[in-house]
Amino acid sequence: MAGPFEPILERAIALRGEAELEASLPSPASAAAMRAAGDDAYLREMARCVFRSGFVWQVVESKWDGFENAFAGFNPKAVAHFADERLEAIAQNASVIRNLTKIRATRDNAGFVLREAERHGSFGAFIADWPGADIVGLQLYLRKEGSRLGGHTGQYFLRFMGKDTFMFSKDVVSVLVAQGVVGKEPTSKKALTAVQEAFNAWQAETGRPFCQLSRIMAASVG
Repeated sequence: MAGPFEPILERAIALRGEAELEASLPSPASAAAMRAAGDDAYLREMARCVFRSGFVWQVVESKWDGFENAFAGFNPKAVAHFADERLEAIAQNASVIRNLTKIRATRDNAGFVLREAERHGSFGAFIADWPGADIVGLQLYLRKEGSRLGGHTGQYFLRFMGKDTFMFSKDVVSVLVAQGVVGKEPTSKKALTAVQEAFNAWQAETGRPFCQLSRIMAASVG
């Protein structure tokens, strides 16, 4: 069982200064804001995170207009029905990153977005309504039902769309290990459940969202 969060916060303040630390902390989006984002916004961010994985992020951003054009503005209904030949043509388009595996993942994720939108009214409603006390369950669901949305990619996607989540950066993992929560970066369901329990306890202790707790943990590492 993890110890109290207060010593972690104190180390972060000692290293960063309280004002600087507080100014650096993110805030999650409201449930209303997540519901208001269109299905295209969620597919767009999925694609952005998938293509960033293993690439210099600035390279992806420099080509983003090309992605918008190639993927029909990330309209899930359109992208989900792209023929294989169209995907192969995109993979020959110099205005995007020509990685056919990730291009196919974008079509797969368009289908994922549509399935959840059908079940929940919109993909945003699906994300907004998933209980925060089981955020690892959502991460695992993304890994299972989406394409290339496991690990850090899924965490970045949730964070950038405003869902309150923790990130497994190297520094955050080092704190989790020091606290005895896990022995290494968590990937198994058992380890992720232990992390969820620790974050739930720290949230109850501090009243802070997960995104702030993980940022403070990262800042506590010198």
